[in-house]
Amino acid sequence: MRSEAKWIVVLSVVGAIVLGGVLIAAAKSKKSTEVRIEPVAYRDLVASVTASGQVVPHTKVDVSTDISGRIISLPVKEGDMVKKGQLLLQIDPALYQAQLEHDKAALAGARAAAVQSNASLSQAQHNYDRSAEIKAKNPALISVEQLEQLKTALDVAKATKEAADFQVEQAQASLQNSQSALDKTTVLAPMSGKVTRLDVENGETAIQGTLNKDAATLLTISDMNYLETRVKVDETDVSHIQVGDSAQIQLDAFPDTTFVGRVTKIANSSVKAAGTANTTSTDQAVDYEVTIKLLNPPVDTRPDFSATAKVVTDTRNHVLSIPIIALTVRENESLPSNDSAVTIGRAQPTKQVGKRDEEGVFVVGNDNKVTFRPVKVGIAGDKYFEVVNGLQANERIVGGTYQAIRELKDGALVHEPKPDKKKPDQKPVTQTAQAKP
Repeated sequence: MRSEAKWIVVLSVVGAIVLGGVLIAAAKSKKSTEVRIEPVAYRDLVASVTASGQVVPHTKVDVSTDISGRIISLPVKEGDMVKKGQLLLQIDPALYQAQLEHDKAALAGARAAAVQSNASLSQAQHNYDRSAEIKAKNPALISVEQLEQLKTALDVAKATKEAADFQVEQAQASLQNSQSALDKTTVLAPMSGKVTRLDVENGETAIQGTLNKDAATLLTISDMNYLETRVKVDETDVSHIQVGDSAQIQLDAFPDTTFVGRVTKIANSSVKAAGTANTTSTDQAVDYEVTIKLLNPPVDTRPDFSATAKVVTDTRNHVLSIPIIALTVRENESLPSNDSAVTIGRAQPTKQVGKRDEEGVFVVGNDNKVTFRPVKVGIAGDKYFEVVNGLQANERIVGGTYQAIRELKDGALVHEPKPDKKKPDQKPVTQTAQAKP
């Protein structure tokens, strides 16, 4: 009797445990996940690439000089507008003026020597011709040795005359060089523009530009009528940009104003970081310089202003779209595995073998259960993807949160958060994007 009672108690306990497990499992299966639900709606999308850089003038000249000397006059200052040919600075010409006078004297001496050698040549030629004529008429009067000496003297006179002529040419070249150096003591503006950089003061010594370009730069003149923004664009984005694309540019100096620009140049080679070798590293970011012309820069714009450019690469009007956060990936048994190349928003290869992660969204049914559905997307706007196929207008999808979408599975039960009773006028999240017919 005791044994039967014991078994009854054991079976009752086991039954209670099994029943509890079944009830817990049923409760878990009916547990609903709180998500944000949005309709598939028509929207206007704009695809863009954002990059940062600096404002630079399209044309600028770093003014330097080929001579060295003390600056004795500096009539311009930084920020001045100058015209082509205007005096920028004057280097002390005393040393170069003295060299010019020296070379003038040397040229005069060389020319005098040339006149003297020319006279000597004429005399030697005359003596030789006369002796040769006498020798021809009466050989006994002029010996062969005398005639040969006269011929040698004539050859020496010719050589002396050629040397004197070369001395004149050399003196003329030295004089021209001295005159050029003297002219370079006066530095004139090579173009019209604004003095955007002035690195010297009156009384300082200017050095030759061939010795050290950076140290030899005296000042910089920039054409501020044609300004550009040069930005660095990642290699994954630069292929989407084309010359002629429009851009919206924001300058840090004018935070409340947006300026218009247009892409004028895309670099063919990547930007090398300062101090890095030419070797390419797999973990190093590769950027390309994109030049954007500013169409309406303010007059107060200065070179090297920080800028952020938003280049519009594509637009879509009235197209089906879904929130970017709604797109996720799930393993598809019929698609290839061992390939992680597919990322959100990118097309998959046409040939597929085996398993592969597939892009898609969770569609919410009338029973509030979700079903994963593959979706092909097009361009990406700031917040939404274009839907190429896989969805229809007004279908409900899970639009957030990221954590909820990440953990969802087919058949999961979902519900929207309850509206805040403290804010009765607040509209549900599902009404933020109304579908267009």
